[in-house]
Parts: sequence; C-alpha cells; structure tokens
Amino acid sequence: MKTSDRLAIFPGQFDPITRGHLDLIRRGADLYDRLIVAVGVNPDKRELFTLDERVDMISEVTRDLTNVEVRSYSGLTMDFVKKCGAAVILRGLRDASDVRYEFQLALANRAVGGVETVFIMTGEPFALTSSSLIRQVVMLGGELKQLLPVVPESVIERLERVRYRLAKPEADTPTS
Repeated sequence: MKTSDRLAIFPGQFDPITRGHLDLIRRGADLYDRLIVAVGVNPDKRELFTLDERVDMISEVTRDLTNVEVRSYSGLTMDFVKKCGAAVILRGLRDASDVRYEFQLALANRAVGGVETVFIMTGEPFALTSSSLIRQVVMLGGELKQLLPVVPESVIERLERVRYRLAKPEADTPTS
C-alpha cells in the first residue's frame, strides 16, 4: 500500500550496488509514490566506480521500476532531500551494528533539517552483504562469479572491468 503523494529518498554510496540495495529499492518503491535513489560520495571511502558509473549501473538494474529515479548529489543528504521536496529518507538496516550509526544519522537529520527517516529491515539473504566487503573481494583478487548471489550479473561484469583497470600497470597508461 502506497503512502499517497509521497516521495522518499534512498541515499547511499552504492559502490557497487548489491542485491540487498535492490531489495530495499523495490520495497521502497512499493511503499512510496516516487523513490529517488540518491547516489552520493563518501569522502571517507575509496571508491571503485565514478559517480556517473554508479548512477548508470543503478539506472540499468532498476529500469523496470517506473516510479524510481536515480540521481547523483554532493553535500549533505538532508539538503538534497529538502531540495527534492521529499517526505522522508529511506534507510536499510542489516543488523544491530547498523542501528546505532543509523539512529545517530536519523536524529541529526531530524534535529538539524526536520527530515524524518524510515527504516526497512534488509531481506534475510542480504543481511551480511556490504559494498565494502565486495570492494575487498575485488581488490584482493577473489572470484567475482562467486558474488552472483549478492550482486547483479551486470555489476559483476563491471567489477571485472574495474579489476582489470586497477591491475593495469601505470606504464601502460598513455601520458598524452
């Protein structure tokens, strides 16, 4: 059942997007009239994909969801939420360790920006999945096809290209 005339923002780094993220996007799209997947930059994390690559990747795997839009943003999430005129921030919770961090963010967003946060528990198969772990598998040479249960196939293909790009010696890169 949709909340009528409501827009929610689902912010994240999505580097890369996982099936857990997709599960939350699909469920959020069922709850709200419109859902914007807001792809941001976390200055504390090293990214595998550029902002544009992440937006493209997410757009590709959500193209069947007619009420979902993918946008990039920079700066504070609450500023982006207000700019879009959204009712809420949608966030996923995987386990108890997420609760404290997400609770602090939600309180800050409400206190400073007057923006509410709605939490959805992740689907059970995805509770242990994180983009950070997937990035580690890529960086440490793990078998990417083994990630198929938690990462869409099109994303695995992109991860393979990123791994190739990362493994390429600097000497092979033209200097101009």
